[in-house]
Amino acid sequence: MSAIADAPTAFEVTEPSGRAGLTQAVRAEWTKFWSVRSTAWSLFALVVATLGLGALSTNALAGQRFAEFDPVRRILVGFNFGQFAIGVLGVLFISAEFGTGQIRSTLAALPRRRDVLGAKAIVLGVVSLIVGEVLSFATFFLGDAILSGSRTPVAIGDPGIVRVLVESGVYLALMALIGLGFGAIIRNSAGSISTFAGLVLILTLIIGAMPLAIVNAVSRYLPANIGATVFAVSTPGRLSGTPVFSPIMGLLVLALYALILLASGSYLMTRRDT
Repeated sequence: MSAIADAPTAFEVTEPSGRAGLTQAVRAEWTKFWSVRSTAWSLFALVVATLGLGALSTNALAGQRFAEFDPVRRILVGFNFGQFAIGVLGVLFISAEFGTGQIRSTLAALPRRRDVLGAKAIVLGVVSLIVGEVLSFATFFLGDAILSGSRTPVAIGDPGIVRVLVESGVYLALMALIGLGFGAIIRNSAGSISTFAGLVLILTLIIGAMPLAIVNAVSRYLPANIGATVFAVSTPGRLSGTPVFSPIMGLLVLALYALILLASGSYLMTRRDT
């Protein structure tokens, strides 16, 4: 009787040792990131906005003298619109799972919710940084080719050019993580995208319409004004009469925004039902 009782049944399953952690979560999120159509469409919109608008803007400078203003700002003008595409990608990377209910399967396979959001941040951050850097240099070389016959051409070896291109790629990556943070907190695609657009565009217009004292105190913290200093070789202490951060300090402010939003999203994910 004891031998029969100790024998394993036909349906007995031996569970593997250990638990799924961050490494497994990153692999899973990497697969999901490239398997949904929103990734391809968002990246396509990003490429069209940065390269297309940059080429159109730069073409207007061809054959002109532009010593009085920054040509790199015109070359990278598409990044002002591309940041919306990368932000939407960040939002959809998590909000789409809440909308379809797929998040339940994700959390069933990987119960550690902080690992899930951390893995999404790693995958999105790495991809956005690589894409941003490639696009910034590609856009510059395209603009350089367009301006090759102008009276005052630009070159990659000019002072500050490489710094601007590297910082522009970092800017896009941070905006993607900010979008991911909004998506984790709000969990609704439409609401998260609207909030992201409000932060980047609408809030800038609202602050700009306020009394000068408020504008001078707040405007430097707005992502749009931070981007205006990042996408330019010249780093003025004031932008349209209002004080601004240096590009490095502005990127640190954006990094703090992303960190706060992701930390808040991680906290809420562990406290709310799916």
